[in-house]
Amino acid sequence: MQGRFGIIGGSGLYDIPGLKDAAWTQVDSPWGAPSDAVLTGTLNGVPLAFLPRHGRGHVHSPTTVPYRANIDAMKRLGVTHLVSISACGSFREDMAPGDFVVVDQFIDRTFAREKSFFGTGCVAHVSVAHPVCPDLSAACVSAARAAGIRVHDGGTYLAMEGPQFSTRAESLMYRSWGCDVIGMTNMPEAKLAREAELHYASVAMITDYDSWHPDHDAVDVADVIRTLQGNGTKARDMVMALAAMLPKACASDCDQALAHAIMTSPDRRDPALVAKLGAVAGRVLNPKDTA
Repeated sequence: MQGRFGIIGGSGLYDIPGLKDAAWTQVDSPWGAPSDAVLTGTLNGVPLAFLPRHGRGHVHSPTTVPYRANIDAMKRLGVTHLVSISACGSFREDMAPGDFVVVDQFIDRTFAREKSFFGTGCVAHVSVAHPVCPDLSAACVSAARAAGIRVHDGGTYLAMEGPQFSTRAESLMYRSWGCDVIGMTNMPEAKLAREAELHYASVAMITDYDSWHPDHDAVDVADVIRTLQGNGTKARDMVMALAAMLPKACASDCDQALAHAIMTSPDRRDPALVAKLGAVAGRVLNPKDTA
């Protein structure tokens, strides 16, 4: 792997054993302030950057997480391989609390978030038919197994707006759609990571059965927190194993996602927006600057 290994996750990862030269680094982004400073260092010889998605102390709701600033900040720090680690509910009996799921598909039901770096003045359309990097996802599965974690290889993640949990009717509907897990934070994060040409993988840590399960007809926050704390220890073990397993190359060309995506003619592009896109899309918008 060339570049830096990035993680966007929660409080269970603030303390990463074995992280050398650890320091919190403030990153300025034209998309606003990221959720927090970024914890940088070296893990098993691999440069690493960790960003707490909700900020230390959990100050951002799923809706107010500054997703664009977060992805832009990671790109500015040289991150090439980004792993999302987040809590989720399960729609399947065999995907139990405490299990991990390496997600490979999403259904986006969020509605109050900015979902693209592009827009009026510089329009782009990227494919998210296959929204995660298969090579990085496979490495996550291997690392989880090496850490002794019960992990499921593949699953569809229903992204809801929140911050409330599902009604039982909603939970049953999402389950009937064939969704496997439900969470509030992987969208638009995954879409933005694709626009930024990052190798992206999502690891969902199951905390509950949402509200469809006859024995768990309401999500109890206290139970969720207890399971989440245990999952945090597992996540740290997985990250330590993953640092030695990161793929050297990508068969899916995630880092070429913008190759044919930008539609606006060069002479009609908004200079101000192009400047904001410097870190995310400089490879295609300003090839001379990134050569």
